[in-house]
Amino acid sequence: MSDFDLFTTSDDHEELRAAVRAVADDKVAPHAAAADAESAFPQAAYDALRATDFHAAHIPEEYDGVGADALATCIIIEEVARVCASSSLIPAVNKLGTMPLILAASDDVKRRYLTPVARGEAMFSYGLSEREAGSDTANMRTQAVADGDGWILNGQKSWITNAGISRYYTVMAVTDPDGPRGGNVTAFVVHDDDEGFTLGEPERKLGIKGSPTRELFFDDVRIPGDRIVGEAGQGLKIALRTLDHTRVTIGAQAVGIAQGALDHALAYVKERKQFGKAIAEFQGVQFMLADMAMKLETARQMVYVAAAKSERGDDDLSFFGAAAKCYASDAAMEITTDAVQLLGGAGYVKDFPLERMMRDAKITQIYEGTNQIQRLVMARQLLK
Repeated sequence: MSDFDLFTTSDDHEELRAAVRAVADDKVAPHAAAADAESAFPQAAYDALRATDFHAAHIPEEYDGVGADALATCIIIEEVARVCASSSLIPAVNKLGTMPLILAASDDVKRRYLTPVARGEAMFSYGLSEREAGSDTANMRTQAVADGDGWILNGQKSWITNAGISRYYTVMAVTDPDGPRGGNVTAFVVHDDDEGFTLGEPERKLGIKGSPTRELFFDDVRIPGDRIVGEAGQGLKIALRTLDHTRVTIGAQAVGIAQGALDHALAYVKERKQFGKAIAEFQGVQFMLADMAMKLETARQMVYVAAAKSERGDDDLSFFGAAAKCYASDAAMEITTDAVQLLGGAGYVKDFPLERMMRDAKITQIYEGTNQIQRLVMARQLLK
């Protein structure tokens, strides 16, 4: 691979983009406003993504997946997010939930759980954060106590994306309370029908309303020993390695939201007339558009380079994943805000999708590590 390969997409990638865009425009976009207004999971979008193998394309072929590389997965998420951020969380969270297994699980565990997700028979969520352990993940309180050949799980997890829709959950729990901080956590797979596992009420959110977010509660949930992901005590390391890879997908989601907002703003300013001409002809508007597009393309290139590093498992992925997520989400917030401004009063009402895109963009600065945490990650990598 030459250095220049990082900055190009292959013909296959661009054919994939066209295919995903067609599905997104035809099958996903028509339901986006209703999913937001009704806080309803976009089932039609999920069905369309499953029918085209775009719901969990990252899963390797040996587990009945299509084996899409990291960049291809980002393109899928980007193109879906261009029309509906909530729907883009279907492929994004399926990757987040299963990435710990891909990185660390035994082949038996991989085969048991990756296969139904690849086939579209189940979704997979990720349980790391808690009420008092958000950015401070090592401070988690959820515990799993050894019991015979299994474990007894007690505690709770907060802000879990697609909770109640997913069948499986990768859950991190302390298994050695007296062990070293961060080295005493183990990852487990929890099933939605495990006795003692319940869900909180859906959160009432600013954006991504079509993707349910709920708490997970564990009350003496028995987990068989063959549901450990990786080795006991390695859970937090696996969780953080997972985030190195999946932060790139949040960057892709942010790029998609921003692209959708820019597309709508461009169409509007070319049609809207004031003072006898289209407002696109005014230099002040043109400068705004140029800045929006410049930030968007910078973000896209950062995400694609980070995706290439994710695919190769490069040593500097932690920096590039954090940088791509941080820059792209900040850019998406700025671009969607400017897009609302360009539409004026029309941007502020629900007749146009810009206000939804602006609300949806905000979460990309917060989840999978706030952008303040991303800056800490980058700084630590620089100072190593």
